[in-house]
Formats: sequence, structure tokens, C-alpha cells
Amino acid sequence: MAAPDGQVVVAQELTKVYGSGETAVVALDGVSTAFERDRFTAIMGPSGSGKSTLMHILAGLDTPTAGTVTLDGVDITHLDDGELTKLRRDKLGFVFQFFNLLPVLTAEENLVLPLSIAGRKPEEAWVDQLIRTVGLEERRTHRPAELSGGQQQRVAVARALVSKPAVVFADEPTGNLDSKASEDVLDLLRRAVDEFRQTVVMVTHDPAAAAHADRLITLRDGKIVQDGAPGGADDVIELMKQLD
Repeated sequence: MAAPDGQVVVAQELTKVYGSGETAVVALDGVSTAFERDRFTAIMGPSGSGKSTLMHILAGLDTPTAGTVTLDGVDITHLDDGELTKLRRDKLGFVFQFFNLLPVLTAEENLVLPLSIAGRKPEEAWVDQLIRTVGLEERRTHRPAELSGGQQQRVAVARALVSKPAVVFADEPTGNLDSKASEDVLDLLRRAVDEFRQTVVMVTHDPAAAAHADRLITLRDGKIVQDGAPGGADDVIELMKQLD
């Protein structure tokens, strides 16, 4: 069952409280939002604003204190660990700041790992297309130690796309890269949306990264304070200045 109106992720009244009593910290404070298919959304906010907590709850990596998340028509809030693991495997792709490639596997073996774990046979044409898209035709048999940081992250992006997930979550995907490698990875995520009809939700602190998105959600003190088109990098910088 698909989510209504092309919305692939719907969050309703999400609250997350760490600790209790006087030491309690409210990381999310009644956040409601939704993410449409085939769009690239960036999430920004000052340190401690709740942006990473929001992503982790949307992706089923953390549970809310209150509220619900519906992902591709499934309420994930009350799934058990086994059901959540299966949902993440089948429905989600992940790109992290650290590339999380297995050092003993080649680039291609790392790329198809989600399918191998799920016991699914890779579509050769799709794998070839991904390797071409990320520009690693000459590197498919290289291990991570033989690849630059940018090349490793491009493998990680291709790995996130290989299972054709409902959503790709990217958590600071350019945080460990220089500006050229960052641009390559952001262009890849943009192409994933435009060419492969993928849905991408990215947490970032980088205004230039956010400017690649169709939509920018900004958080402060656990609440959404802005939600709209990001404009250019300079527009994002001005917006963030207002939040500090």
C-alpha cells in the first residue's frame, strides 16, 4: 500500500525526550512533516537542533517518545527489531559521513552487498548503469584502500541506490570530503532524484549541499522553523545566520 498523495514518509507529532526529570532533554518537540516521492529534501539546523534525531526516527534507527512515522504506507513506530531490520533492508538506502565500506570487498562487491545480504540476485544491467553513473568503471575491482575518499563515497551512494529503495537517507554525506569530491557526490544524489526517480532526504550543515535540494527544512530547538525552496547557497547562509 502506497502512502497517500505521493508522500512516501509521513511524520506526525514526533517528540523525542532523552533522560527524565530535571535532566530531560527535548530533542524533538511535536514535529509533523511529510516527504514526497521523487524529491530531494535537505534538513539543516544549528548543533543540537534535532536534525539527526529526526532523520534517525524517520529511518527507523531510533524510536520516538511520542508520535508516529509512516514509511511507504507502513506505520514503523511499533514494529519489532526484526520487522524494522527487514523494512530498512527492503525499503531504505543509507549514505553516512563515514563510508562504511567493507575493506576486504571490491567496489562492486560493496555496491551489491545489500542485495547479497537479502539473498537477491543483482540485475547486471542496473549494476553496470550505477557503476557508470558514479564514474567507477575502471575501479570496480579495487578495494576501498585503493580508492580516494570521494570514490569511496560514490560507491556508498551507488550501494544505497542498488536495491531501488523507497527512500535514501543521507547523513552529512559530504562531511569528510573536499569541495570537488563533495560536488561529485551531491551531483550524484541530484541525478538519483532526476534520472532514477529516487527520493532523497539529507541532513547537512553545508549551505552549498542544501542548495542542491528541491526543499529545505530547518530546525531549531526541536521544532521546524522554516520549510521551503532553499534558493542558492548564499540564501541558505543568510537563513542559517538568522537561526544562530
